Amino acid sequence: MSTPPGTADALDLMDEWGPEKVVCVSDTRTGMRGVLVVDNTARGPGKGGTRMGPGVGVTEVARLARVMTWKWAAADLFFGGAKAGIRFDPASADKEAALRAFARSLRNEVPREYVLGLDMGLTEADAAIVQDELGDRGAAVGTPHVLGGVPYDELGVTGFGVAEAADAAAQRLGLDLGGARVSIQGFGAVGAAAARRLHELGATIVAISTRDGVLYDPAGLDLASLLALRAHAGDGVVSHYVGGSRLVAGEELTVPAEIVVPAATQDTIDLETAKAMKARLVVEGANLPTSAEAREYFRGARITVLPDFIANAGGAVAAATAMDARYSAFRPDPEAILSGISTLLRRNTAEVLEAADRGDTTPHQAAMTLARERVHKAMRLKGRLTGW
Repeated sequence: MSTPPGTADALDLMDEWGPEKVVCVSDTRTGMRGVLVVDNTARGPGKGGTRMGPGVGVTEVARLARVMTWKWAAADLFFGGAKAGIRFDPASADKEAALRAFARSLRNEVPREYVLGLDMGLTEADAAIVQDELGDRGAAVGTPHVLGGVPYDELGVTGFGVAEAADAAAQRLGLDLGGARVSIQGFGAVGAAAARRLHELGATIVAISTRDGVLYDPAGLDLASLLALRAHAGDGVVSHYVGGSRLVAGEELTVPAEIVVPAATQDTIDLETAKAMKARLVVEGANLPTSAEAREYFRGARITVLPDFIANAGGAVAAATAMDARYSAFRPDPEAILSGISTLLRRNTAEVLEAADRGDTTPHQAAMTLARERVHKAMRLKGRLTGW
């Protein structure tokens, strides 16, 4: 049997941290193929989003599960790293059938070892489908507000947190966000919410991108118009917007801007791209957007990179609130959620940047050290280590 792209021998993925469990499932009737990776549960049960896409693979999901291990630990929230993926086209008319098949296949793990959440390709309605299929309100978070869920999309929790972290980092760099130029790669749920909050904080959004192209205006894009167009045109917002210039995909990262927010997908900033960038601050809104070589270049160029598991932890904070509220008869307070995200991410941003300065290292390495120490201590206290 040949190995499809994006997959790997599960045993080769394992190191001293995890994964603790890799479960691959399939369903012949729908064509669904999926995977659950529970990476490390030393600090709590596995929690992380579930994504759906035609190219989803085991290696990708394992990498993201590890990111969740560090994200929960860096945020000092007591859950473990996990992630799930479904190899299926989310635009298919059979999406619901595939999602139900996936949920059924994991009924031994959900919700005892893993609770489904929202990631690429899934919506609040999909979280409700999972709850219905398994007959358990605890099986998924991210359900619609009318069902008692935290309205992630409406609140824009991850993007809101990215903007709050960006503001905290800018302040530490002596960069006034008021009037600062910001370019955002990806204008989906995270990028759009980050743009909205950054605009509220006084920044000027000079570039955005979607799968359909790049918009750029050095004087600033009309954000209200962009958000209104996105509501009905989605990625087509770049085609419907009147004004600005259209650039080649990837050029949104290299336009003149003090702050760049990669909020699209992983592996978008390599060394070559990094050398062409003009930003003083890179705030990772997406997971794993920047290569290790790019981060080292940024360090030498004195460009600050705020790592993903610090900058985009707003969704994790909201998910933690939703986890506590799964069986409650009362809805979580949206204002309390946003306030908690702001407080926690601003504190974590300051802590990581201070640690990086003290240790003469990158923020990513400083954040990793902090997260690893917390996970290591939990593993040791629970008797999971020998000789460490």
